[in-house]
Amino acid sequence: MTHPAVRLVGLRETALDVDEVLRSLDDDASGGLVLFVGRVRDHDGGKGVTGLDYSAHPTALAKLAEVCDRVAEEHDVHGVAAVHRVGSLAIGDAAVVVATASAHRGTAFEASRALIDTLKDEVPIWKHQRFGDGSEEWVGSP
Repeated sequence: MTHPAVRLVGLRETALDVDEVLRSLDDDASGGLVLFVGRVRDHDGGKGVTGLDYSAHPTALAKLAEVCDRVAEEHDVHGVAAVHRVGSLAIGDAAVVVATASAHRGTAFEASRALIDTLKDEVPIWKHQRFGDGSEEWVGSP
């Protein structure tokens, strides 16, 4: 983490804590804080999902920090935070939590959208879904 606005970056094998993300962005100068929580849903592509596993490339944490730095550079934010789960997750579990804080809500919304979209596009984390019919699928793998 090189940009001073980047407050929290992590890959976790344990449950994600939304309060940890919120605490990391707490400051009196921020009038807007936008939080996004990505959860494991019970369906995908018309099939019932029973659970999934996330795997991360060894460079994933560094890439996630790079994405956070870039978002902080490109948006007028006071704080950026992003944590992603790895390992086995159940339906309803939080898979990713991202947030940004800025003086104004519009900037925080734009930065948070850029953060989650860029994270999903560029950070090498792959999803292995298990379906109710016994089939499975890898998503986002090379």
